[in-house]
Amino acid sequence: MEMEDQMESQKRRGVSRDDLISEQTGSLGCIGWFIVFLSSILTICLFPITIWFCLKIVQEYERAVIFRLGRITDRKAKGPGIFFIVPLTDSIVKVDLRTVSFDIPPQEILTKDSVTVSVDGVVYFRVSDPIASVANVTNADFATRLLAQTTLRNVLGTKNLSEVLSDREGIAHSMQTSLDDATDNWGIKVERVEIKDVKLPVQLQRAMAAEAEATREARAKVIAAEGEMNASRALKEASLVIAESPSALQLRYLQTLNTIAAEKNSTIIFPLPIDVMAHFMQK
Repeated sequence: MEMEDQMESQKRRGVSRDDLISEQTGSLGCIGWFIVFLSSILTICLFPITIWFCLKIVQEYERAVIFRLGRITDRKAKGPGIFFIVPLTDSIVKVDLRTVSFDIPPQEILTKDSVTVSVDGVVYFRVSDPIASVANVTNADFATRLLAQTTLRNVLGTKNLSEVLSDREGIAHSMQTSLDDATDNWGIKVERVEIKDVKLPVQLQRAMAAEAEATREARAKVIAAEGEMNASRALKEASLVIAESPSALQLRYLQTLNTIAAEKNSTIIFPLPIDVMAHFMQK
């Protein structure tokens, strides 16, 4: 906490992270250098034995931060490859530079429009500054995980339910920017944030399904009504054409009889004009 407070105070005064690290890598003092000198003499005297304690190897994806009498020896981490240390005064901390991914546990979040949802996600990050990740925070990985959870809750708390469901990319980008800015002093680079799943309450799912079904039914009724209106207009135009030419009605009648006969029906109904029937009824 003292280290973080110091970093925060230095940041307020306009001092960069590199300047603060340079203060931490100051001189060891007369007593410190004297102890280092004695340790070096002892290492040289016992060289056949101490050589195995002096040589250190780090992998291509690792870097080593060297502490000499509790102080960081250099502003740049060692590695990859082989290097020497003074066994009695130096200690090393290896830092993995590979990208790490972790799942954000499902968070119960109250949106801006007072709807409770459960949201989870995944975060990808890596160590960009090994010295800052060791000297400025106790556990950079654990701290990043906790910060991702709180950032997810803070970002989604300012969004409506419709925005949470439709604007996942924007939410992920906002989370990435916030996490990257907050973890910069820890030497962490947040590469990517993704929203995995948004779980709604069962009652809300049913309400949304009923609303969607009602919307589809209303749209279907409107389409059916438009079809009926178009059909009535077509029938009106057809009746006007038939009224202009009486023979057209007879042709239409013959065409209907032809269609009925093609279906092999045993009963055929012959329509008779009302005027003809009225003449027989008068007799």
